[in-house]
Amino acid sequence: MRSTRLGLWTLLNFIVICVTLLSNNMAVLATNRRPNIVLILTDDLDVSIGGMVPLTKTKKLIGEAGISFANTFVASPLCCPSRASILTGKYPHNHHVINNTLEGNCSSLAWQKSQEASTFPALLQRYLGYQTFFAGKYLNQYGSTEAGGVEHVPPGWDYWFALERNSKYYNYTLSVNGKAQRHGQNYSEDYLTDVLANRSLEFLQYKSNYRPFFMMVSTPAPHAPWTAAPQYEGRFTDVKAPRDPNFNVHGKDKHWLIRQAKTPMTNSSVQFLDDAFRKRWQTLLSVDDLVEKVVKKLEVRGELENTYVIFTSDNGYHTGQFSLPLDKRQLYEFDIRVPLLVRGPNIKPNQTSQLLVTNVDLGPTILDIAGFDVNKTQMDGVSFLPLMNGRSQNVTWRTDMLVEYEGEGQNVSDPSCPLLGPGVWGCFPDCVCEDAINNTYACVRTISPTANLQYCEFDDNEVFVEVYNLTADPFQLSNIAKSIDQEVLEKMNHRLMMLQSCSGASCRTPGVYDSRYRFDPRMMFTNQGPRISRLRQPLK
Repeated sequence: MRSTRLGLWTLLNFIVICVTLLSNNMAVLATNRRPNIVLILTDDLDVSIGGMVPLTKTKKLIGEAGISFANTFVASPLCCPSRASILTGKYPHNHHVINNTLEGNCSSLAWQKSQEASTFPALLQRYLGYQTFFAGKYLNQYGSTEAGGVEHVPPGWDYWFALERNSKYYNYTLSVNGKAQRHGQNYSEDYLTDVLANRSLEFLQYKSNYRPFFMMVSTPAPHAPWTAAPQYEGRFTDVKAPRDPNFNVHGKDKHWLIRQAKTPMTNSSVQFLDDAFRKRWQTLLSVDDLVEKVVKKLEVRGELENTYVIFTSDNGYHTGQFSLPLDKRQLYEFDIRVPLLVRGPNIKPNQTSQLLVTNVDLGPTILDIAGFDVNKTQMDGVSFLPLMNGRSQNVTWRTDMLVEYEGEGQNVSDPSCPLLGPGVWGCFPDCVCEDAINNTYACVRTISPTANLQYCEFDDNEVFVEVYNLTADPFQLSNIAKSIDQEVLEKMNHRLMMLQSCSGASCRTPGVYDSRYRFDPRMMFTNQGPRISRLRQPLK
């Protein structure tokens, strides 16, 4: 009997020792584990005309808890090219997605073959053991029959809940790990922003606790059709689109597409865009709820302190600026500037950075956070992790970046605007068109201690040039292309050509207003004008 008790006592001691060792090992594992990463991507959320105002919880839980980047820009102000830049870390001339159509390589078979396997989520999963989760809008043509339908699940994703095609709030189809799941118009079951929130919470609850995770949630809001949740339909009744100095004014010295807008807009047009502006804000309240739910879930699970939470948008938006009713696609601040808020380990609260960041930096930054050597990739961007964790003094940061856009137009005249002929797109009943084939441009956006400048060239018969000094003219009212110093124009033209032909590290060379910049006129191209045709080069 005594030997039995001794045996039991020995066994119990052994179990206690094992549990203690296991607990200690798990504690060490938790301490040394790679950080988790959450990316929340909104659709058409501006920052220049008040898009962040309704997002009070988001600003508190991410911005005030971490860092806000005040000068964040997109490589292209359109959904699919911009999202491709986020996923690949490349400028459009290197990933070759030029618009929202299959012909423009938006989720095309060519995109799938050449780019998807090297996106940053694929690298996180393949080389670093991250469990990966996606929910929401992927690319505008995702789910097209010609591109594999919803059965296609891009490499790099363990859990896949992707919207078929473009943003909707009701009556849509999700690809759930390659199987179609159809939703109707019952708010409690189908409202997409809430569905994405619920899916995200389920993932956080049931994922493995022994592997780091990357979670990307891509909301439909505030993209059209601007369908608010029922409880928010009555909010912001007195809100109107901001009447900034560039609201409802004629763009007299701008590209012809901007000059063709009717000024002043009709009362009915102004009422329409005011309604749209208000509805956009209403849809964002559900995004604000989603952010709160995700952050609180991380906190409850004890994972918030080891998780980076990133909040941004694929492009900006305009509502009446230069009398253009509603869209993005233009080169101006309201369309190319986006919010970027980040919280996470070693990021001090209530920080604001004025340094220039672009969405091609998101992939390199996330890989850097995870511990992957970004130099092993072909990405054009650079990690901004040192700007967040107090190591910025050891970094010489960029002073410029590239913006590229390939205009879209129909082969036939638009019924709303027959006088303009073929080649235009997105025309309103009063013959104001939002895009055209020759609305194809490239810009160098510069922010340095001595300059806040934008230089743009159009690929049209005029080789039209727009230049803005945003220190003196923050609303871009005056195009100074004809009055600025000729030497500056030559340097900016040269810099633009270099950026349009860059790849990888060559995209990160010193800009014109960087003290390290060296200008050699002998390196100027023989033919003047942008090299935007690079966007249409075939994928390899």
